[in-house]
Amino acid sequence: MADRRKKSLLISHGVAAQNRKARFDYAIKETVEAGMVLKGAEVKSLRQGRATLTEAWAGERDGEMFLFNAYIPEYQGGVLSRFEPRAPRKLLLKHKEIVRLAGAVARAGATLVPLDIHFNDQGRAKVLLGLGEGRNKADKRHAIAARDWQRDKARLMREKG
Repeated sequence: MADRRKKSLLISHGVAAQNRKARFDYAIKETVEAGMVLKGAEVKSLRQGRATLTEAWAGERDGEMFLFNAYIPEYQGGVLSRFEPRAPRKLLLKHKEIVRLAGAVARAGATLVPLDIHFNDQGRAKVLLGLGEGRNKADKRHAIAARDWQRDKARLMREKG
């Protein structure tokens, strides 16, 4: 019985970590899904859903794409392999996509923001990157007003039947 409860705490498919503030701070133009190079203990820690993406960003280094400053805490299950929680992690993208994304970042001043880390149907960890431009304060206020109006409109429609 205890073994079943332990398994239910793990995330096999679905979102392991999410950067909810990214869509508010950035106007996301396009999204790209990339694989991640992880060690075994990092995958176990992700499956527990303890990772944080709030300060993470993606960028190019030596012709390869990396995820920087993503926090994946050490796995506490008695595994001997230790890793750095904020180490840069290599992203698996095709060369053509790396060149296109790096060019967009350099040319347009855009930013590659990780939106979430999830597990696909095969159980592999993927990161969803958003190519976005930063919003200023007025744009953020407009987004808040639009969101509030949608919420009020839905409430009014519910009340009227």
